[in-house]
Amino acid sequence: MTAKVGFCLLFIPVLVSIEINCYIPNTFINWSNKVMIYLFIAVLCSVAVSVLLKVLRQNQIDIRQTIVAGYPVAFILTGLLLKPDLSTINDLGSAWGIILLLGILLPLVFVILGRAIESVGIIATDAAQRLSLIIPIVAAFALFGEALTLQRTWGIFLGFLALVALIYRKPETATVNQSIYANPDSANKSGITKKVPVGVWLLGVWVGYGVIDILFKQVAKQGAAFPLTLFMTFGLAGLLLFVYLLINKTQWHSKALASGLILGALNMGNIYAYVKAHQVLADSPSVVFTGMNVGVIAVATLIGVFAFKETLSKLNILGIVLAIACVFVLFWG
Repeated sequence: MTAKVGFCLLFIPVLVSIEINCYIPNTFINWSNKVMIYLFIAVLCSVAVSVLLKVLRQNQIDIRQTIVAGYPVAFILTGLLLKPDLSTINDLGSAWGIILLLGILLPLVFVILGRAIESVGIIATDAAQRLSLIIPIVAAFALFGEALTLQRTWGIFLGFLALVALIYRKPETATVNQSIYANPDSANKSGITKKVPVGVWLLGVWVGYGVIDILFKQVAKQGAAFPLTLFMTFGLAGLLLFVYLLINKTQWHSKALASGLILGALNMGNIYAYVKAHQVLADSPSVVFTGMNVGVIAVATLIGVFAFKETLSKLNILGIVLAIACVFVLFWG
């Protein structure tokens, strides 16, 4: 019963993320607080996804299938709740490029993530994913023309220090056998993981997540057309990943597919709130990039301690303090 209630609670940030823009007028709260609310929702959804995947992994459930089932849910929720205007599909123009790139990269990076975990373990892979923040931060100033102020410089610097401190784990905890697959051996049937150097998979994770962050910033710039962009992206990503699993002759399991209902809702809420944060703070993407990444790893670390009885080193504790300082400097400094 407790588990069921917990899963139900996971939907709350999704529902709030959909309604917040309707019921909180711009005059009620300032931009920093509104961005913080959106980022808080995005972080909650993102961490809830990580918790769900961790639970599924512990129960030897094939997470690939859960991801596949999640995309149609996100696709349908986007259609029902955000009501994209399908009549404007011919007017998307350059947005088609973003849709194609995200539709391909989302499932592709997921596959690369799985290969990286198989090769070097979760710890190193998570580090590569979190440190991909470097790519969108550089893009914020080089491509999006953001002004680099002293306050933002200090905030970003504190953010990177926090990430490094939080992702550090003792070497003995970084086991390679932790897998996103129900049967780890199935990931190596083709021999791909063994043939490709480990660094290639980590580089793929690092570059992939960095580019995806930049593309979601571009989605935010679509304005009123962004629901349709998300709608088409979820549909394409789900279709491609489904084809990938069919080619690999995956044996489908009901528990994995059922878990996709929760995952899809959380994924949709995460991306929606993240894009809205970028729209509210359109001229300062580095603040959103940093706040999201630092927030996810900090909250995930705390949940790991209290829910999964994980231990923290002194460096990890310092990372939490630095994360709080980072948020304060970026949003209220």
